[in-house]
Amino acid sequence: MPKILIVDDDAQLRSTIQMVLKLKGYEVIDADNGVTALKLARAALPDIIISDINMPQADGFAALAELRKDPATAHIPLILMTGESEPSGMRKGMELGADDFLTKPFAMNALLKAVEARLKKHDVVKETAEKKLAELRANLSLMLPHELNTPLVGILGYGEIISTCADSLQPGELAEMGRNILESGQRLQRLIQNFLIYSQLELLRADDKEIASMRAKRTDDVNETLTLVAHTKAQSLSRLADLRTDICHGAICCADDLLSKMVEEILGNAFKFSKPGTLVKVSAMPEGRLLKIVISDQGRGMKPEYLHSIAAYVQFDRRQHEQQGSGLGLVIAKRLIELHGGTLALESAENTGTTATIRLPMPA
Repeated sequence: MPKILIVDDDAQLRSTIQMVLKLKGYEVIDADNGVTALKLARAALPDIIISDINMPQADGFAALAELRKDPATAHIPLILMTGESEPSGMRKGMELGADDFLTKPFAMNALLKAVEARLKKHDVVKETAEKKLAELRANLSLMLPHELNTPLVGILGYGEIISTCADSLQPGELAEMGRNILESGQRLQRLIQNFLIYSQLELLRADDKEIASMRAKRTDDVNETLTLVAHTKAQSLSRLADLRTDICHGAICCADDLLSKMVEEILGNAFKFSKPGTLVKVSAMPEGRLLKIVISDQGRGMKPEYLHSIAAYVQFDRRQHEQQGSGLGLVIAKRLIELHGGTLALESAENTGTTATIRLPMPA
């Protein structure tokens, strides 16, 4: 049974609304001012709040602002009631996060329709969130055990051989095992680092001061940074002959290391999903007050429905195409770009290739 909180200093109106909602099967609680309403909302966590704007102690706008600040109540749909028809009041309410408005006097039928519409929308949002959570669980159960265990098997296996058979192993054999242990350790380290970076970025999204600080950083010459990261990544994958670059000189509103991380993750995917011998191109050029960075490959591409489904711990077609990685790289790149006030656009066609276009602000 949905629970509804009614907030109004008019006792008669509050009683009438309460009676109508109860007849429709809703559970109703009420408050006569904003301060009491906030306490009730945090304690009872109603499914919807219907609140007057003009009230003593704390008006509807103040209560709404406080509700939206609190993670426990931020998601609760709120319908504001007002006796004023001025657009400025409605605009202020919408900016604060109101979901709907009712102008007094209103018919009870209009109130019921507004409540039903908000509850239905809330149910859809909840179902979507639950679906995404179920997909995340499925992806975690499919991907993480494999990604953690594979390098560990290599490290433990070669470590055991070296510790028990060191006397009988040739120097060349020891060197090869050492290289394999190093590669496995680096793969595990990368997975852990990306997990930590992703967690930090998710926390940063709600910290305006940190975002402002991040956007104040500068890379003085993108040519130097992008050329270095492109050649380093290509060389590590033995694909230097496949790399083509056309990178301008100029500054960008992003720290050098974070710019490198964005490009490295996208470029890594370009190499991973394209065959040796096919070109991977990196270009950078001004576009108005933005820097446009384009990374393209001639690989297997992505299905259209995947282009709008970039999410953490998701690897597209993993069941059909065995691949390493946690699925975090592209998400990390996208988060970093967005936190810097930029955009990431993907264009792809199956068996043709993928083009990633990054746009980031340049200094004025």
